[in-house]
Amino acid sequence: MRKNLKRIFTVALAVLTVMVLVSCQSISKPVNTADGKFAGKTVILHSNDVHGAIAKYTYMAGLKEYFQNEGATVLTVDDGDFSQGSVYVSSSKGANAVTVMNAVGYDIAGLGNHEFDYGSEVLKNNLANATFKVICANIYENGKPLFDPYAIYKVGNMKIAFFGMLTPQTMTKVNPGLIRTLQFPEHEEFFAIAKKTAAKLSKSADIVICLGHLGVDDESAEYKSYYLWNAVEGVDFVIDGHSHTVMTSGESGQPIQSTGTKFENIGVIVIDNATKKIEDHYLVPEGDLKEMTSAYVTGFAQEIVDSVDAEYKKTFAESEVELNADKPANRAAESNNGDLITDAMLWSVKNAGGELNVPAENVLAITNGGGIRAWIHKGPVTKADVTTVLPFGNTIAVVYVTGAELLEALEASTFALPGTEGGFPQIAGMKMTIDTSKPYDKGAQYPESTFYGPKSINRVTIDSINGKPFDAKATYAVVTNNFCQVGGDTYYAFRAAYEAGKTFDTSIAMDVAVMDYVTEILGGKIGAEYAAPQGRITIK
Repeated sequence: MRKNLKRIFTVALAVLTVMVLVSCQSISKPVNTADGKFAGKTVILHSNDVHGAIAKYTYMAGLKEYFQNEGATVLTVDDGDFSQGSVYVSSSKGANAVTVMNAVGYDIAGLGNHEFDYGSEVLKNNLANATFKVICANIYENGKPLFDPYAIYKVGNMKIAFFGMLTPQTMTKVNPGLIRTLQFPEHEEFFAIAKKTAAKLSKSADIVICLGHLGVDDESAEYKSYYLWNAVEGVDFVIDGHSHTVMTSGESGQPIQSTGTKFENIGVIVIDNATKKIEDHYLVPEGDLKEMTSAYVTGFAQEIVDSVDAEYKKTFAESEVELNADKPANRAAESNNGDLITDAMLWSVKNAGGELNVPAENVLAITNGGGIRAWIHKGPVTKADVTTVLPFGNTIAVVYVTGAELLEALEASTFALPGTEGGFPQIAGMKMTIDTSKPYDKGAQYPESTFYGPKSINRVTIDSINGKPFDAKATYAVVTNNFCQVGGDTYYAFRAAYEAGKTFDTSIAMDVAVMDYVTEILGGKIGAEYAAPQGRITIK
């Protein structure tokens, strides 16, 4: 019956074109005297991709209190990526996020890929202090589930089940060297896990909800939340994350909801306790949350903010330009932010004074555009600004590759053009051309990766390296980050060099390198030379 109802529901919604990707619903501001209008209801409040906006957790606590005052039973859930994104959480390697979520009183959390940015051991230590339940059905460590796959909550005689599903892209979105013991099943196995878990839960639970940190954009590939809903029976609702999308339903009207990022919205799901059915779901925009706050959580978060600001808010430079952090600017084209960062990386290695095993003209820099996470705006520049741009704690590494291996890495990392991809290379010491009129010649899937290598090189041409002709047989020293060094994103060609011992880590932090470069080389002023991309990458 559930299967047939689901099909009827999906078709009906598709016919009615109910899909709403950007609509939100306002709710009344809190009142002094509650009228109990949510008595007999269970309200699920959900967030996703908070990315270090810890001062805004007060909205979740305030909205929770509002619904409780109106008579509802409230469950508060998060769909992942709470450990990374601002200096307020990255400075503690994610621990501060868990602390504030405890203060809010979250009940349950799924996991995002950024929970693993500091390694699985750090994550486990952080979550050991969580007062909320953590679930994920498709992460294994040495063949055993890393966390409980699901949780069931009982409200009266009604059972609500949640299970977590994390994008398998995590294996290449996170430094592979930090998650060596973990397995992220792919393809059919990924969907088989979801089907098995949902089938088990639907036998006993009245409502089954998937916390799916999957996304819906092109970079989400075959693991979009749409695809999970379409393939898996027994799921009543999907709370989505990862792509920072604001939506209240899927592309064909599926019951999928996502709040965007950094509390742009808070998701609401209303369940009638008598009928045991979801009767409403919508988003409450941040603008309607300003009066819904918790004095306790506000003060709690402010203590963390003040402590971090004391160290990170000191001005060390000025910028005369806007350094771009938009996704298309960094994941599909050369950016001025990327130019500055790779210049700093290249300078930092040369400045360290160590000998490289290649001539100076064979040294270049590459970093993945997806690692550039924030703008630097005109005006004073602080340590917090730079750390927010580069929040992952990456260090600078050197990889020795042949020209042919370098071409492979560049071809693989630009496969998505004209679409976006986090592996898109930002570069220094090199000029290259990408011909998007030619299709990517997709070859075999890289081992332990969601990406595919090129069968041939037909889109990328390296025009020159440090003004010299490119030589496919020569050896080049690529200054990169320790994420790409070990094969993160699309850089499996670098991983091969890493496994062959043709690499080393300088231990120079990327954010420190940028700050030192701005101070020592630019004289504390980011000027007109970085006002626009410098023409290192030509796309046609």
